[in-house]
Amino acid sequence: MEEKYGGDVLAGPGGGGGGGLGPVDVPSARLTKYIVLLCFTKFLKAVGLFESYDLLKVVHIVQFIFILKLGTAIFMVLFQKPFSSGKSITKHQWIKIFKHAVAGCIISLLWFFGLTLCGPLRTLLLFEHSDIVVISLLSVLFTSSGGGPAKTRGAAFFIIAVICLLLFDNDDLMAKMAEHPEGHHDSALTHMLYTAIAFLGVADHKGGVLLLVLALCCKVGFHTASRKLSLDVGGTKRLQALSHLVSVLLLCPWVIVLSVTTESKVESWFSLVMPFTTVIFFVMILDFYVDSICSVKMDVSKCARYGSVPIFISALLFGNFWTHPITDQLRAMNKAAHQESTEHVLSGGVVVSAIFFILSANILSSPSKRGQKGTLIGYSPEGTPLYNFMGDAFQHSSQSIPRFIKDSLKQILEENDSRQIFYFLCLNLLFTFVELFYGVLTNSLGLISDGFHMLFDCSALVMGLFAALMSRWKATRIFSYGYGRIEILSGFINGLFLVVIAFFVFMESVARLIDPPELDTHMLTVSFFIVQFECLLILL
Repeated sequence: MEEKYGGDVLAGPGGGGGGGLGPVDVPSARLTKYIVLLCFTKFLKAVGLFESYDLLKVVHIVQFIFILKLGTAIFMVLFQKPFSSGKSITKHQWIKIFKHAVAGCIISLLWFFGLTLCGPLRTLLLFEHSDIVVISLLSVLFTSSGGGPAKTRGAAFFIIAVICLLLFDNDDLMAKMAEHPEGHHDSALTHMLYTAIAFLGVADHKGGVLLLVLALCCKVGFHTASRKLSLDVGGTKRLQALSHLVSVLLLCPWVIVLSVTTESKVESWFSLVMPFTTVIFFVMILDFYVDSICSVKMDVSKCARYGSVPIFISALLFGNFWTHPITDQLRAMNKAAHQESTEHVLSGGVVVSAIFFILSANILSSPSKRGQKGTLIGYSPEGTPLYNFMGDAFQHSSQSIPRFIKDSLKQILEENDSRQIFYFLCLNLLFTFVELFYGVLTNSLGLISDGFHMLFDCSALVMGLFAALMSRWKATRIFSYGYGRIEILSGFINGLFLVVIAFFVFMESVARLIDPPELDTHMLTVSFFIVQFECLLILL
């Protein structure tokens, strides 16, 4: 690959000339065709996943995975010839391939079951992330070398995107359905999975979001653990061919039992040959081979960056314009397969989530650049220009979120005043959620408004504690007077929050003056008095 270097960087962080040079991220003409091929492949994969969702309405999930594994195994065995090419597989390697196949089947089961719960749009947004993106996210959250403020910002965008799907995505039809999408549970497997989600106390589509996040983490760990095995058996393609073949042998008895014990919704399997062929080629085969080619021809970070944007945009477009052609075909054959065309519709929360996912994928997949640009601070006695590289300073000062919280709590508990305020904060925050929950339960606007007031009192305490920590920071070149005025700023922010909440409480109170609800508070006032009295003792 042709590399172009910037001429404005003359010295690296260590003082030498070689450490500061770096390639400029400009795609050459030879890479353009691979980028176009990658984008087109991701577009086709989105098509295949939307067709998979339609097929899963009538085909059992185990049968669906078996057909996908069977078609992929036939193609890869004929194309890769894993038995005739390369060295022979040892018994120990066959055991590892068997474990690889079992893990692959479990991840596929989680993936496609999440697809039935969330729909193809949300599945593409949650599951189609590159390994480098997830690894960068986990390194920011759980290690001290996260990659700097940019990576932290990308991790925050990813978390916000998931929260948008959990809290602000109104999947109204699925929330109002009295039964599950497939009606009665077709097997013990689906019953067990639905029972596990119901145990969490969340709706099916929200449980599907959590399930897909779990499947994504499992997929990344699975790919990381498979690298050594792929080197031992002779390459990733040979490993995938053998693993898919073993998966078919594993699933075959299960499929036979399901075929005998359950009633099939498919009246004509011949009519599903073309849809299954499309899904196998678009989702399993083409995406795997194109990713392998592009990973060799260009950096993995570029593959992740150029591949995430088209598949997310395609998901949004298909989520709005997909007409479910396979579903229309199935309705003519089987009325039991009828589903409303408005299920898993596009919502504002999904659009916002997609934007944050695109931003996070672009940031987390970018390589960490250290010391590639500096500020001229003078010249050495020999006349060599000297630069101040701020990138390394920023990156060395960054910390992971758990480490930052741990260090902050340690500093808070060191002093008596901040420690007492922290204890009061924990107790007050606990009763705040009790009051909010009880206010919603008893339909009491007074409890709800007081709960929000206490919540922002807690936020004021949090900002006050954080301001106390920041006040200990030393003055810098930018903030030459230190951070002492941060306490006044935190009070101003808390006042703005209270104004917003007061507006909503006022609007709700006007509505309740017109139509007063019934109140039932029982002994909550007594418990509130006890908590406030304990807080008073702590402050004294």
